[in-house]
Amino acid sequence: MIILQELPEAATQVATLLAQKTSHTPLPTVIPDVPRVYYQTSSEVGHRTLWVVCVLMGLSSLAFYAMAMRVPVQKRLFHVITALVTTFAFLSYYAMATGDGVTSHPYVSGRSKHGAVTEIVQRDIYWVRYVDWSITTPLLLLDLCLLAGLNGATILVTVVSDVIMILTGLFAAFAREEAQGWGWYAFACIAYLNIVYQVGYKGTHAMSTRDYKTRAFFLSLSLFTLLLWTAYPIVWGIADGAHRVTVDAEIIAYAVLDVLAKGVFGFWLLLAHDTMARSSPNIDGFWSHGVSHEGALRVGEGRTLDDD
Repeated sequence: MIILQELPEAATQVATLLAQKTSHTPLPTVIPDVPRVYYQTSSEVGHRTLWVVCVLMGLSSLAFYAMAMRVPVQKRLFHVITALVTTFAFLSYYAMATGDGVTSHPYVSGRSKHGAVTEIVQRDIYWVRYVDWSITTPLLLLDLCLLAGLNGATILVTVVSDVIMILTGLFAAFAREEAQGWGWYAFACIAYLNIVYQVGYKGTHAMSTRDYKTRAFFLSLSLFTLLLWTAYPIVWGIADGAHRVTVDAEIIAYAVLDVLAKGVFGFWLLLAHDTMARSSPNIDGFWSHGVSHEGALRVGEGRTLDDD
């Protein structure tokens, strides 16, 4: 939705007073050009879309937590990670649907032939979306990395690359100059290419010793995820980068991608969990049993210190 703000009446009144004022040195009577300001915000369509996705993420979280209760605690790693992904997504969409986590950012949309600014657009940016991505996308990658059986060094590099990708995308969205924004965008794309290398190449290599069914599942899930993630920078370039689509279209595009990349991804992973039971992590120790108290000195049970 675009709203036009006309030349303020106050500026016209001040210019009239200056023109009427007489002195030995005549004051200039030329009214400087004031750029028109346009506001790009979401409409009822975008607002309803945010609420729909909020509900879907909430229901998905409840389903994932329920699915986690059906397996032993040693096998709940994927369930817990995936449920946290949709939980954070639910919170971020609730914030956006209720009007939080959004700010208006200006950019120049028109100049005169002399280079003077004639039009300025104030476009809504949902910064809470980047907060969500900085938490949920590393968790999604952790699911894929653990499924592939990648080592800790590779997982760390992959997760850090993902955080760099999200933060540079945020900096690009709030860049003051267009060239600066596209520079941050280029850094984000480089970080994403490293993620594709770590998950796509190294992950596939790590799966080479697994059985055919597990390899096929990982290849399908990772390809599905990486293709969806490739669509995110495309949407960003069209929306926040080039400003070619409305805020509503941006909301709908990201909503579809989030539902597929988080909700559908989660159900696909967890429903296949039983069929890949041999390859899923089996975690004991602190994860399953907490801190062991064997050998600890307990005062007040049986003998006391005064008995010696």
